Formats: sequence, C-alpha cells, structure tokens
Amino acid sequence: MEHSPAFLKVVAEAKARVREISVDQTRAWLAQNPKIVLVDVREDSEWNIGHAAEAVHIGKGVLERDIENMIPDPNTEIVMYCGGGYRSILTCDIAQKMGYRSVHSLIGGYKAMKQAGWPMKTEL
Repeated sequence: MEHSPAFLKVVAEAKARVREISVDQTRAWLAQNPKIVLVDVREDSEWNIGHAAEAVHIGKGVLERDIENMIPDPNTEIVMYCGGGYRSILTCDIAQKMGYRSVHSLIGGYKAMKQAGWPMKTEL
C-alpha cells in the first residue's frame, strides 16, 4: 500500500516518541512474561480474517474510548500491531499520552508476524 505524504509525516513525528520492537523480541518477551498484552489495532474486518492467536482487539478507531476498560492498569506492558507497523505507531503514541507507560509498536505488524510463522487464528 502506498501511503500519502501527510500520513507518513504524522507517523514519523509520532515514531520519535514511540518504542518499537521486532517480531523476535516480541516472541521472547511474551515467553518471558505472559502478562504482556498483545493488541491488534487493525479494523474489525482485518481482525476477522486473521490475527495473532493470543492478541486482543482494540481497533484504532475506538482505542481512546476502549483501552481503559480493556486494559485498566497503565503499568501493563503492551505490544501493539497493525498491518504493517504504521497505525500501531500512532496508537502507541496515543496510549502513552493517556498515561500508559510501557507501550511498544511491533515493527512490520501483522505482515511481519505472518512471515515469521506466528500462530494465527480467524474469527470467520
């Protein structure tokens, strides 16, 4: 997908404030601490087609509204992913502004997870 220059500019600005984590680092981190919450921030239709088996879903469009109910403790360690790693940068930035202290964006998102053989499931 080709992204617009304005979108890429917003992502680049947010990226300066967000910690990123690779698929391998995420896998190791989750093995070490199963309390980490893996959050899929893609659209409902994307989630339904396939998502990481252990992920919870909070779409980017409702993140600000729903995150406190789904993850009430701002000290919870969170890894967010989207399709390719752009939207998760934006949602991590928002979560941090809302007081979440340990939020990471998964580099390459769902595409990178699939390529790495991450266990997936569907909602169809």
